[in-house]
Amino acid sequence: MSNKTLLLTVGALALAACDSPTAPNTVPLEAMVLRPPPIFRLAERIAFRSARAGAPGYDEIYVMNQEGGALVRLTNSPGYDGEPALSHDGSKVAFASFREGTYCCGVYVMNAADGSGVGRLTTGRSPAWSHDGSKIAFTRSGASGSDIFVINADRTGVVQLTSAPGNDDQPAWSPDGSKIAFRSWRDGSSDIYVMSALDGSGVVRLTTDPSYDEHPAWSPDGSKIAFASNRTQNSQIYIMNATDGSGVVRVATNTYWDYQPTWSPDGKQIAFTSRRDGNDEIYVMSALDGSGVLRLTTDPAFDGEASWAPRF
Repeated sequence: MSNKTLLLTVGALALAACDSPTAPNTVPLEAMVLRPPPIFRLAERIAFRSARAGAPGYDEIYVMNQEGGALVRLTNSPGYDGEPALSHDGSKVAFASFREGTYCCGVYVMNAADGSGVGRLTTGRSPAWSHDGSKIAFTRSGASGSDIFVINADRTGVVQLTSAPGNDDQPAWSPDGSKIAFRSWRDGSSDIYVMSALDGSGVVRLTTDPSYDEHPAWSPDGSKIAFASNRTQNSQIYIMNATDGSGVVRVATNTYWDYQPTWSPDGKQIAFTSRRDGNDEIYVMSALDGSGVLRLTTDPAFDGEASWAPRF
């Protein structure tokens, strides 16, 4: 058989195969175009304080996912448990408690998954983790008011950072670990300041409004600080530049109280406590413009003091 005859025979067989019911299906060209894989958001957890199941007058700490589901109760103490702060990796919760019978408070740490492994760090309240999880800033009251301290997570090395007259509290650690934002009354009103996390030096006042400014929270990239202020008569959530307090933008426009902001790990949302539906509940909104408000908790008891972190 000549080469020409062989080629014609093979071609005829190929054409016949295309008409055969058992022939492979052809694939449209558009189906062969490569598309990016779907984006999946990592599981996250939000720790918060709630009065839903504690003894009368006492609150407990819970965690939920970023949609408000998968609720887990972490504490079950007859004393106050509150002010939860998730470590950056989402594995631990630092919190304030007076479970040991003293008025308030001690700083404790527990596992974020189930509340196990509870350990007392020191006397104080309002804990805040450093980004690497090696240190915790906290507030401790004394004869001249409250001041901010830092302790190693292994319970060693307590360092006092502030000593100005008046109350310094609500510490919040910058993502790079170099600074701590805090609320202070040192200049006669409740304002937001930042200082060196190493020794408390280099204090910069970020807000100067005569109203009540509180609850500073750093954005994950360290460029912004969210805070609550009643400069419009009722408390609302604002965002400002972390370097100097410029560029203040109001992101919550509710007529009731919105306060206690915390950023999502990706910096796109802010969770906060609000009274907009009649009692204190936790909501989330866009960090860009306050849109897309979603209510996460629906219990008639108090829910607030949210802290947001990834869950590994």
